[in-house]
Amino acid sequence: MSTNYEIGAVVAGKVTGIQAYGAFVALDESTQGLVHISEITHGYVKDINDHLKVGDEVQVKVLSIDEAKGKIGLSIRATEEAPERTEAPANKAPKKRQAAVKTSTNTDSSEGFNTLKDKLQEWIEQSKREDLIKK
Repeated sequence: MSTNYEIGAVVAGKVTGIQAYGAFVALDESTQGLVHISEITHGYVKDINDHLKVGDEVQVKVLSIDEAKGKIGLSIRATEEAPERTEAPANKAPKKRQAAVKTSTNTDSSEGFNTLKDKLQEWIEQSKREDLIKK
C-alpha cells in the first residue's frame, strides 16, 4: 500500500474485478480494496453484475484497513444517501393468517385426537387385562 488511506475517507476508484461476494476496486496503481456485496448499495443485492461492471468509476468510503494482511474494506453504499423508508398506509391493516380448524362430530375414542385424560381410563383398563400382559 504505497499511499496511506484513512478510515472514513471517500476516494475515487475503478472496478477491476467482480466475484459473487463483492467487487474489487483499484484506488491507485498499487492499492486495491474490496467492496463486500452488502456494501454495494442500499437494499438487497442478488447479483453484483446488476449494479457494477469491470471498468466502472466509483466513489468508495474506506471502512477498514488491515496493514498486516494488506486488505482494505470499502463501501459504495456509505457514499450514497439512504433512500427514504416508505411507511405502510395507516388505513391498511396487516394481513391476518387464519388457521384451519377441523371439527369432528365423531365420538368414537379410537379415532382422532384424544386428550390424555380421555385415554387414561382406557389405558388403566388395558393394563389390567390378562390377555394383553406379556409373560
